[in-house]
Order: sequence, then C-alpha cells, then structure tokens
Amino acid sequence: MSSLRVLFSSLRLVAALLIGLSVTALVLGALDGPRWLLLTGVPATALVLTVLGEAAEPSRTNLAMSGLRSGGPRAFAAAVVNGVRTVDKKTGRPVRDGRSVDSVFAFDLTVMPEGLPAYRVRVCHPLDLQGLLHSSRAVVEYDPEQPWRVVVANNPPREWLARANSAAPPAEVKERAGGLPAGFWTLVMGVVLAAVLLVLVRLLG
Repeated sequence: MSSLRVLFSSLRLVAALLIGLSVTALVLGALDGPRWLLLTGVPATALVLTVLGEAAEPSRTNLAMSGLRSGGPRAFAAAVVNGVRTVDKKTGRPVRDGRSVDSVFAFDLTVMPEGLPAYRVRVCHPLDLQGLLHSSRAVVEYDPEQPWRVVVANNPPREWLARANSAAPPAEVKERAGGLPAGFWTLVMGVVLAAVLLVLVRLLG
C-alpha cells in the first residue's frame, strides 16, 4: 500500500498530467492539428522533461539516501573510498559550508559484496563515520536483494575492518547498483495518458 501511495502521490499525478498534455499537443500539432498546438507542444514538452530530469538528478549521481529496509536482509561488505564531499541533503549538490544543518557527507564508495559484481554508489550521512575523510577503505552494510540500499556501518566487526583494509580494488565496477531511474514511472504515466488522449481525439474528432 505504501508503494501505491507513493506512485499516485499528488505531485507525481500533476507531473504525469503535464507530460500527457504537452505530448498530446506536440503530436496533434505535428500531424494535422493547428500550428499553435505544435508551437505550444514543443516548448512545453521540453520544459516538462527538463524539470523531470532535474528532479531525477540525485538518482543519476547514485545518491543512496533511503538506507536499509526495516526488517530486510542485510550483509557486510568491504568498500573502496573514492572520495568524500559535503553536499546539500535535499538536492545532493556540493556545498561549501560543511557545518550547515542542511549539509551531509557524501561518501563515494565502490562496494565489493561477496557473490555480486562490485558497484559504485554514493552514501550520505551527517557524520564522518569510520574516519572516511582520511581513509581509503570502509565497511558498509547493504541489502542483498536491493544492493543500491547501502549505509556506512557505525561499528563494524573487526574482522570486516581487517578484510576491507586488505582488499584490493576491483578490476571491473558497475556504475549503478540497480533500480529504475527517478521519474521513470511518472514519464510512463504521462506517455500512457497522452496515448489515451490521442485515441479519444481521433474517436471524437
């Protein structure tokens, strides 16, 4: 039920409606509709897709802020620290003031789970856990079923710390841990709505 509430949230429905209307105007204007539809549909579609792309930007940077699922499976893994930056916790954009309440540390990590290909992910936390500002290795906890859910372990077992410190960097690294890009279902809903509107216009016209 929670996933359905997220899917049909008001903001997502408004975005899907705007996409549907702009694509409908673009297609009708390009086929046989009045020219004003085409002139309106082109910039409207470009604007809506640009806004949707901006909303999906934290996902494109692989920002993992959701944490682990409550009661879900989890496992430890060694990770390579590629870099640490201070970013805005809402947008994921770099900020200069690392002491602001709206900023967090973004750890750029290459996770090396057992039995899975190594992948790169960025994990946010308000504290510099495990002293990663001055370290090249870390121990993380991740969800084996949803590997993009990663957190930096607060007090990892000593054997995992030793394993991480002795681990060699992987030869191959996936750029994404998996999962659909942000805004994917909003775009799908908008395109479906546009198709329905086009069919109705054809039938009623």
